[in-house]
Amino acid sequence: MAAEDPSVSGVSGRYATALFELARDEKSVDAVRADLDKFEAMLADSADLKRLVRSPVFSADAQSRALNVVLDKAGISGTSAKFLKVLTANRRLFAVADVIRAFRALVAKYKGEATADVTVAEQLNEKNLDALKTALKSVTGKDVALNVKVDPSIIGGLVVKLGSRMVDSSLRTKLNSIKHAMKEAG
Repeated sequence: MAAEDPSVSGVSGRYATALFELARDEKSVDAVRADLDKFEAMLADSADLKRLVRSPVFSADAQSRALNVVLDKAGISGTSAKFLKVLTANRRLFAVADVIRAFRALVAKYKGEATADVTVAEQLNEKNLDALKTALKSVTGKDVALNVKVDPSIIGGLVVKLGSRMVDSSLRTKLNSIKHAMKEAG
């Protein structure tokens, strides 16, 4: 399956494919995805955890002991915890973010979903998120999962990236295009 999807390749693709096939066989794809999402959120919030994951200074044993504590505290167990421990034992924990991204791509393909990266100036409420999902579903014909990122520098509007397509309706981009048009006219 990894060979069919260009976004799933290399070391991270092989690990993600193995995890996906195991989770699919165990009928635990959603549970594994939830655990990996939780681990990724912890990784984003903790500089110490990032350092543990990325730094080659830590031995596999030290990483393993620290990871066990982190997983216990987060309540991550089962297939997800075993998989993260295998990454650690094989000295591949540094690739965990890419593995999670590749795993998500495999799950989306399996479930017939598409994933859109959405950048907004301020957090959207549920009503607006649902409207955006509905609009994107009408365009793609698939259920769309949203990765929402808040970036106040776009001032207003939103930027949507879905596959190879991108729509930038941010106020920042519109103001920049007006500025360039005025320079050319000036």
